[in-house]
Amino acid sequence: MVKLLVYGYCIGRVSSRKIEKATYEEVAFRVLACNQHPDHESIAEFRKQHLQELASLFVQVLRLCEQAGLVKLGHVAIEGSKLRANASKHKAMSYERMCEKEEQLAVEVARLLGEAEAADEAEDKQYGKGKRGDELPPELARRESRLRKIREAKAALEEEAHERAKVAAAAAEAKLDARQQVEAETGKKTRGRPPQVVDVAATKPEAKAQRNFTDPESRIMKDSATGSFEQSYNAQIAVDGEAQIIVAASLTQAANDKQQLVPMLEAVKSNVGRLPEKATADAGYFSTMAVTSEAVKTVDLYVTPDRGKKTEEIEELPPRAPVAAAVTEAVTEHMREKLKTEEGREVYKQRKLIVEPVFGQVKEVRGFRRFSFRGLQKNDAEWQLVCLTHNLLKLFRRRPCPQPA
Repeated sequence: MVKLLVYGYCIGRVSSRKIEKATYEEVAFRVLACNQHPDHESIAEFRKQHLQELASLFVQVLRLCEQAGLVKLGHVAIEGSKLRANASKHKAMSYERMCEKEEQLAVEVARLLGEAEAADEAEDKQYGKGKRGDELPPELARRESRLRKIREAKAALEEEAHERAKVAAAAAEAKLDARQQVEAETGKKTRGRPPQVVDVAATKPEAKAQRNFTDPESRIMKDSATGSFEQSYNAQIAVDGEAQIIVAASLTQAANDKQQLVPMLEAVKSNVGRLPEKATADAGYFSTMAVTSEAVKTVDLYVTPDRGKKTEEIEELPPRAPVAAAVTEAVTEHMREKLKTEEGREVYKQRKLIVEPVFGQVKEVRGFRRFSFRGLQKNDAEWQLVCLTHNLLKLFRRRPCPQPA
């Protein structure tokens, strides 16, 4: 089963039905299956049951690649790409719409319950007390189920909003304390408005905040290639420049890459045992906190702070801290100057050549554009499986050619 699944992912055959069919029609699959033909339900259940174990093979394959000399960690490029979730965007609903629909369905359910009660009384007269009549009206069952799902999704959005409000309130209180400390030390009132501490209890989700009923952990994200919005996850990879081996992979619900630079480099260290010498990433990964993090201070970072035609991406700064603003501007300007040097331009232009062809091979050549499972944890495991098979293909193709006799 493991051989069938790994080989299937290598050649872009991830459907359990297609794998079953291939065990009858294709020599490679027949050999791997020892001329047996497991049905698609068994294949699907095996994959579902052992998905985490299959994902753990990523590090084992990566070590084989390192032993073969395909991983040097001289230059690692980091990139993210949107992959569609196993859910339709049409099965999502905004918080505002949920509130409206909840009221509407509550009225309809109450009406239908009244009709059902009247029908029960009429049936009691017709059939006798305690005797069975018709089943629960289908329209009532559908509406009750829909109402329950909407209330669950609404509660989840409210919980997320409260958690974000708690973080924001804690940050605002810290800024206020720092502001008061600066004023006490300098004896001068700090310019600008003081940070506002949000009322966590009164916080509600934004009207347009959405929740998908099919895969609640997926998010609406914009596909940069097509410009369309789809239910997706953000797939991250760190690729070594020696042979385009993926040295770290992860999946996130965040639509942007702002918080992913340090975690990806830490994942490289966890998988390989050391950090790379150089790392490159596009403007989506730049933040002062990331490029000055102690966790990656030994890495020579090349992360542009500018998108497109030098459009500056300035971080949101607390109004109380001119020192923090000056530090951010200094870090940003230093990175710009670093990328303007001949060495900086030479290193950064290699980024696209290293990492972007990998997503091209995964999406175009192997046709993997949509996850098979629902939920972040399961899809992250499948993404690890996709990435380990990419590394296996690289290892296979870099094998030494036999010498002529």
